[in-house]
Amino acid sequence: MKKSFKTLLLVMTMLFLAAMFVGCASEEGSSESSSSKTEGNSEGASDYPTKPITVVVPAGAGGDTDANARLLGKYLEKELGQTVVISNVTGAGGTVGAKEVLDSDPDGHTVLFFHNSLLLNKILGLVDYSYDSYKLAGIPILDEGNTFLVSGDSEFEDLQDMVEYARANPGEVSIATEVGGFTHLQLLALEKDQDIKLNIVDVGGASDKVAALLGGHVDIVPTSLGLVQDYIESGDMRSLGIMAKERVDLMPDVPTFIEQDVNSSFEKFFFYGFSPDTPDEIVEVFSKAVENVVNDEEYVQEAEKFLVSPTYFNPKDAFDYIKETEDIYKELNQE
Repeated sequence: MKKSFKTLLLVMTMLFLAAMFVGCASEEGSSESSSSKTEGNSEGASDYPTKPITVVVPAGAGGDTDANARLLGKYLEKELGQTVVISNVTGAGGTVGAKEVLDSDPDGHTVLFFHNSLLLNKILGLVDYSYDSYKLAGIPILDEGNTFLVSGDSEFEDLQDMVEYARANPGEVSIATEVGGFTHLQLLALEKDQDIKLNIVDVGGASDKVAALLGGHVDIVPTSLGLVQDYIESGDMRSLGIMAKERVDLMPDVPTFIEQDVNSSFEKFFFYGFSPDTPDEIVEVFSKAVENVVNDEEYVQEAEKFLVSPTYFNPKDAFDYIKETEDIYKELNQE
């Protein structure tokens, strides 16, 4: 009987140890499974993108921001292997669309395409966020063709004609803008530099400005020269010059403001930005795709038809460049 009891005890002990071993093995397997799952999620970033990418453009269709976003999107589709959808989200000087991206899921499938106006929205106190609220994916384009347009039959033959008239007739020269936008700062800087007073009219985005000039509702429209080439060629509009530091190869016959004794120089840049929690690996994939597009000669030839300069800045260089621009704008605003 004692022997049987000892045998039973031994068997139970062996069963207990076996159960302990199985339990530990199960836990180890579970740990490995969990680890594999984590690694799988990490590897998911390398599979990006897994669905169509929405590029939010905080401006209406038909403007230069929209046109550049669509052209870039066509080439990004080839690089990323997914459809690129352009979503025009207008309102409040671009702040509505910009906020939509800021609040979007940080999975890399929603990205902002915007320009200098985002800086001004913050500087002028319209919003509490700016370019540094996003994870930048780089700058693909610079536009040095920011111009003042008049109708083909305007009495102003050149920029100085307009300045002299505005100085003699304060508040009579009407000029279109979007309050808080990029062109608004240009007008404020011009008023200060030339000691004149303009009648600044808030009409909306780029296409709205062009419509206002064609309709005879304003005397002058500031916009991108590349956006209105057809109107210039037809004689419906004339350019009073561009705000580049020096003449631009793409438009060699157009004088700068500086040549006409107006100390005004503004360069427009376009950038991509993601929600701040977007994984760095995803931003890197997108940024590399942008770089490849900018280096694509076929894209460059198409982009130059808009009189813009495809120029790639990686995320860090883009941040530094925009920061320098912001400092200039802050100084102008304080003055």
